[in-house]
Amino acid sequence: MKTNPKPIRRLKNLLTNGNLWLYLLSLIQREGELYAYALDERIEKEFLFRPNKIMVYVVLYKLESEGLISSEFKERRKYYRLTKDGAKTLDSAREYFRLLSARL
Repeated sequence: MKTNPKPIRRLKNLLTNGNLWLYLLSLIQREGELYAYALDERIEKEFLFRPNKIMVYVVLYKLESEGLISSEFKERRKYYRLTKDGAKTLDSAREYFRLLSARL
């Protein structure tokens, strides 16, 4: 049986770029704090896709405005940390994915 690559491409896009916030929160949680500049490379290494660098900054800005991460300047670099709300949101997302994958 031949698989249709279009639905798979859509799925990959939705699970990668469409949910970039999940990967960012996860990396920030693991590291404690992260500098944004190299996050596209870190995501590629950890999650096997490379997001657009501008999109990383857009999503970080949105996460901070939603109170899921906070930032602090150290010298000339801006570092991001997970907030308590960010940790709770990430835990909820992980639980949702566990439930969903068990049913697929």
